[in-house]
Amino acid sequence: MCDAPLAVMTVAELRARGFGYPWVRTALHWGAITRVRRGVYARPWACRDLLLATAHGGTLACVSAARHLGLWVLDDATEVHVWLPSRHCYKHDGCECIEHWDDGRSGVGTMAPPVRRILRQILHCRGVEEFFVVLESALRQRRADAADLRWLRRHTNAAAREAIDLARQDADSGLESLLRWRLRHLGLSVRTQVSVFGVGRVDAVIGERLLIEVDGRDNHDGVRMRHKDLVRDANAAIWGYTTLRFDYSLVVHDWELVEAAILGALGRRLS
Repeated sequence: MCDAPLAVMTVAELRARGFGYPWVRTALHWGAITRVRRGVYARPWACRDLLLATAHGGTLACVSAARHLGLWVLDDATEVHVWLPSRHCYKHDGCECIEHWDDGRSGVGTMAPPVRRILRQILHCRGVEEFFVVLESALRQRRADAADLRWLRRHTNAAAREAIDLARQDADSGLESLLRWRLRHLGLSVRTQVSVFGVGRVDAVIGERLLIEVDGRDNHDGVRMRHKDLVRDANAAIWGYTTLRFDYSLVVHDWELVEAAILGALGRRLS
C-alpha cells in the first residue's frame, strides 16, 4: 500500500506544499516525479493501481480501493476500479478500468473515497457477499465504526442490512467471514477464533465438536507447517473433536463440497 497523499499530487497540491513550476521541471528532469497526465504527477513509489486510476482521471474505488487500504478482498483481479468526478475520463494504453460515478466528491489519486463509500461501491458492483467480507475486515482494522454502519444502513438495501447485522470485529481472515456468511441460513452454531483445550486457537467451531480450519493462500505451505497442522488435528481427535481443514480455493471456488463435508461431519443430509 502506497501513501496516496504523497504518491500522487496535482499542481495545486504541489503549490500548496511550496513547490512551484521550477521545482516541477527539475524534479521531472531528475526522475523525482513523473507526469501521469496533464497537471498530475507521481512519486516513484506510487503503486500500479493508483497510477492507472489517476491516468484514467479519477481515484481508486470499490475493491481496488479496499485492497489499497489493506482490506481483505476475494480475488486478485487485475482490473482497476476508478471513482470519477464526472463522466469524462482518459482512456490509456491497455485500459481495463471499471468506472464508478456514485454520488459524493471524488477526484484524482490524492482523494480516496471514505471507507463507507468504498463498501457501498462493493455492494453494488460485486454483491452482498463480498460487501460482508470487506465490511468485517474494515471493522477488524477499525477503519469502519458505528457511524459508518448507521450511514450504510440508510444508504444501502435490505441485503446489506442483513450483512451489517451479522458483521463482527473478530474475523481473523476473509475466509472466516465467508464461512459464516455462507452457513448463516443452515441454523448452525458457528463460533470463530475459539480457544480449544488441548488444541489451541482454531478458526471456527460448529456445534460442540466440529473444528474448522481455513488456510489462507499464503499459509500452511511446506513440510513444517503441514506437520504442525497434523499434530493439532491429532490432539483434537484425542479430545473428541473432528477437524475439517479447507484451503482458499475450496472455500472460495468449491463451496458445495465444503458445505457437504460440514453437513456430513454433523450427520446431516443436504437439503
